[in-house]
Amino acid sequence: MEQAQLARVREKFEQELRTRLTGAMEKVEVLQYGDAPEIEPGEFLVRVLIGVPEGTDTGDKEVRRAALDAFHDANREALHEIQKELRSRGGAASLEFTVTGTNREPGEHGPMIKMKFGGRPGPLGADSSLTPVMARLGQEDLETLDTLIAAGIAGSRAEAVRWTLARIRERPAYEQIRAHSRQIEELKSQF
Repeated sequence: MEQAQLARVREKFEQELRTRLTGAMEKVEVLQYGDAPEIEPGEFLVRVLIGVPEGTDTGDKEVRRAALDAFHDANREALHEIQKELRSRGGAASLEFTVTGTNREPGEHGPMIKMKFGGRPGPLGADSSLTPVMARLGQEDLETLDTLIAAGIAGSRAEAVRWTLARIRERPAYEQIRAHSRQIEELKSQF
């Protein structure tokens, strides 16, 4: 998405959210693929930054948690309506509400409310037998998955991982590894 188009989307979201929600919304950001590693190709993320009461410590996680809880409580019904509306529109997007301040622990991303909508439906997308798995990937691994998406092999990173694992299972060496693994388990059970 071009910067001008991204700015219009941000303005539209900000206007809509400020009309429907109460509380200290300090900033609305619209991020797209490449702006943050959790955003997949073809998706975008709307991040709403909530302020904390004047004079409080923005580095205090409990202060930020209380500010987010107060925002959620004040907007519970409006958030449910926004969630329903975004689901009906289609398209792949995430809406994230987080509190301004500094996270003191590396990798800390909270507190936040995150809603994910849409995504690209794939042949495995609606399978209730799938188990969600969280993995931390490096930049090179993300680029590999995104290349599979760009090539049309997969519709999402999750689908690209499933496709890759299926290719590994097709290789004869994989069956040998499984057989050795079963032998090791048998040996372990004898102890």
